[in-house]
Amino acid sequence: MSMSHSPSTTVVSAPGKVLIAGGYLVLDPAYSGVVVSTSSRFFTVIEPSTSTIQPGLYSLSFDSLPTVQPLEQNTSKNKFVHLALQHTISLACEIQGTAAIQQSFASGLDISIVGDNDFYSQRAQLAALNLPRTLSSLSSIQPFCPQGVTLSDVHKTGLGSSAALITSLVSALLVHLGVIPSSAFLDDHGKERQLAHNLAQFIHCLAQGKVGSGFDVSAAVFGSHLYTRFDPSVIAPLMGDESPKSILPVISPDNASWNHRIQPFQLPPLTRLMLADVDAGSDTPSLVGKVLGWRKEDEARADAVWTNLDKLNQSLASTLLHLSALFSKDRASYVSIVKFICSLQPIQWTADPSFNPCEIEVATAFYQAHNISREIRKCMKEMGELAGVPIEPAEQTKLLDICTSQAGVIGGGVPGAGGYDAVWLLVCEPEECKYEPRPRERVEHVWSNYTELDVSPLSAEESMAKGVRLESIDDVKGLRHATQQI
Repeated sequence: MSMSHSPSTTVVSAPGKVLIAGGYLVLDPAYSGVVVSTSSRFFTVIEPSTSTIQPGLYSLSFDSLPTVQPLEQNTSKNKFVHLALQHTISLACEIQGTAAIQQSFASGLDISIVGDNDFYSQRAQLAALNLPRTLSSLSSIQPFCPQGVTLSDVHKTGLGSSAALITSLVSALLVHLGVIPSSAFLDDHGKERQLAHNLAQFIHCLAQGKVGSGFDVSAAVFGSHLYTRFDPSVIAPLMGDESPKSILPVISPDNASWNHRIQPFQLPPLTRLMLADVDAGSDTPSLVGKVLGWRKEDEARADAVWTNLDKLNQSLASTLLHLSALFSKDRASYVSIVKFICSLQPIQWTADPSFNPCEIEVATAFYQAHNISREIRKCMKEMGELAGVPIEPAEQTKLLDICTSQAGVIGGGVPGAGGYDAVWLLVCEPEECKYEPRPRERVEHVWSNYTELDVSPLSAEESMAKGVRLESIDDVKGLRHATQQI
């Protein structure tokens, strides 16, 4: 393959994630989790190198095997980027032949990777602009705003930045080097998307030094879905210290040992996911280690808690999917109920005797979703207390109780492994609302006036654009400018 076959510029994006149900359980292939992909994305832009003076940050040599090395002037030496370059180029050589890939790099490539603002705390930017912490304030910050600190000091918001970064970089390289066609990501579950998934999972695990559940990479590749993890043994042969000579047999989408399950899911119509960054921070690996340790020590009790949690998680997923089905069945009834419950406390949602049968069904389903999410929170908190870790600390409980008692708020919780760093809420977002304030504004008011924790909203909502996708650089506001500043 020569450079003439390669696109002059390749832009690929991948979304962040929120695990709204399935924390901890998703580590076990016996259980599944509800993962929602966010509108916040990482973007990788690959162009033929225009620089004749400044040397790059990585060198690439083609001896017996392609080798990527960070250069001395590369002060960031990002492990995730380095491993993604190394193994994607190696896989490309296996599939396309080394000579073709060598030709693609003959003049060098400029690769820029940037993440949407939501992946990093914007508290400092809002303070510098003297703006309140609201969604409208966030929209006035420049896209891809520089953080002004080194990568190790940046305050992340827990949206899965490393998984989105790796997925966008791996996928962009696969397209740019001609391993998969640029049309590959039009197919939701095609073999090319599976290849990008398998490779990104392996690289992400390698960079982290362990095989995690993989739901964050899966969301970056496939978008929102019900996720059941792959058996970790599938990538065990590649996890050693030595660089394997061949990774294709393991990474190939034809390898049946990749047994993860992706089932369709999206949040119901006329609802909105709301996220907030809570500035206290938790160490996810240590939380996970302690919970898994407790599960081994107190197996019978843990199994009972996990079985109950799993039932609740599946029940939440099926109730939310049922709401989407009710919207399709009778749009008018669904729309009128969303408008109705926007001004009422959850306990009042099903109380109107004038409802028609479909309206009763919709109102009942929303109330069920509210109650189930509350039960999940209770169960997660109990698990945290049994394991001796703060999955939903008392401070978060108080904040979430206030938020979920607001009119039009369906439910909420602490995403993923929990701890002190974030909250999620699902609120009604009607097409028109005669009652003010809207549920979203009620929640914003709570967040901006809350003094017991430092709460800052994120602008992300659910991504309707599925997972990884090809982009046009000028269609993404601020992207060309951001790549020119790197």
